[in-house]
Amino acid sequence: MEPSSIARFPQSDEHGYPYTTEWYESLKSSLGEAGCRQLGFYPIPQDFLLSVVIPIFNEQKTVENLISQVKAVPIRKELVLVDDGSTDGTRDILKRLEEQSQSEQDAYNEIRVIFHEVNQGKGAAVRTGFLEAQGDVMLIQDADLEYDPSEYPRLLQPIIEGRADVVYGSRFLGDQPHRVLYYWHYLGNRFLTTLSNCFTNLNLTDMETCYKLFKKDVIKEIAPGLCQNRFGIEPELTAKVARRRCRIFEMSISYDGRTYDQGKKIGWKDGVKALWCIVRYGLKD
Repeated sequence: MEPSSIARFPQSDEHGYPYTTEWYESLKSSLGEAGCRQLGFYPIPQDFLLSVVIPIFNEQKTVENLISQVKAVPIRKELVLVDDGSTDGTRDILKRLEEQSQSEQDAYNEIRVIFHEVNQGKGAAVRTGFLEAQGDVMLIQDADLEYDPSEYPRLLQPIIEGRADVVYGSRFLGDQPHRVLYYWHYLGNRFLTTLSNCFTNLNLTDMETCYKLFKKDVIKEIAPGLCQNRFGIEPELTAKVARRRCRIFEMSISYDGRTYDQGKKIGWKDGVKALWCIVRYGLKD
């Protein structure tokens, strides 16, 4: 698949560069502060750095498109790409993209690639990425185009404004587009989320979501102790941020789920392991 033709650099308009103080003040003068808040317009500090941790395994068809979409988000970022032992040509694509990044003068995007020599699982790749990342806020981005990077600014707002330590993007809050797919997956997700809530005393609607954003100090404390190498990383992370009494916000996101024919990897065994992880980490770190 060819990468989408998305601009690499943020484009200035009559208000200035997106999310700068000048851009925000210009919009506020015409829309008012309340209007800007309703539309999700706010200033991001000039020295702010977002770390986008992307675990990757055999995503040759989607990874270049996904990285183009991430780079197009008008926020200064480091993309920490963790290839988890891909065998389908993904590694060659990542090497090329890293070389291109080193030769480009892109103040908004730095690409770093880390290779696992053997496949260990999503959790292992996420842990590696968190330990290497240096941004003020760190988020997880899957490489399969199910989640839309253009939603980063909206998800970041509660953290940047000092109201949250952690933000979860929920596929089930209801006001964003959501591809209709597997009913039993939906029920399983709701069951796992409810059980997780029983142990953590949170009221999340989507514990298994990919989009989890953490302040640097929160995830740097948690990451060295993460144990789960596969999809058990989701309940493990949730239990550990809940135990630390982090301020957690949940915001709606869109979701364009893919089928197993399109490469979806999670299966029923991961659901069973998630049950064990919910109980295990709900009781003790």
